[in-house]
Amino acid sequence: MLMGEFSHSLDAKGRVTLPSELRAELSESFYVTKGLDNCLFVYGKEEWENLSNKLKTLPLSKPEARAFVRFFFSGARKVECDKQGRFLIPQNLRTYADLKKDVVLTGVMTRAEIWDKERYDAYNSEVNPKVTEIVSELVDLGI
Repeated sequence: MLMGEFSHSLDAKGRVTLPSELRAELSESFYVTKGLDNCLFVYGKEEWENLSNKLKTLPLSKPEARAFVRFFFSGARKVECDKQGRFLIPQNLRTYADLKKDVVLTGVMTRAEIWDKERYDAYNSEVNPKVTEIVSELVDLGI
C-alpha cells in the first residue's frame, strides 16, 4: 500500500527522487499520467494493468468515456528510476501539473500523486477544514 507525504525538489532536468518508501511498492519502473485536481498519478505495473483493463470496458459510444480515456492515456509515460532513485517527469506532465521547483509526492493507497507544493498546500487548506463533512458523506457509501 502506498502512503506517506514527501517533499522534494525537481532538478534542472525535471527529475525528482522517488522516496524509498514509495519505490519499494512501485519498483524501479512505473507509470505516470495526468491525474485529477491538476496533480499527476503514479501507478505500479499491476495497478496500471488493473486500471487499464477496467477502462477498456468503457463504452466507446459515450463521449465522456472517450474523453476520459483519451485524457488519461494520452499523457501517460512509463518511467524508470536511475541509480540514485530519480526519475524524469516528462515536460508535458510537468506542464499539466504546473510543477515548478518544489513538489510533494504522496502515497494514496493504490497510487502515488505528484503535486506542485504551492498547489498541494492550497488544496489542503481548502479540504482539511471540510474533512468531517466529507466523512459524513462517505458514511452513505458504507465507509
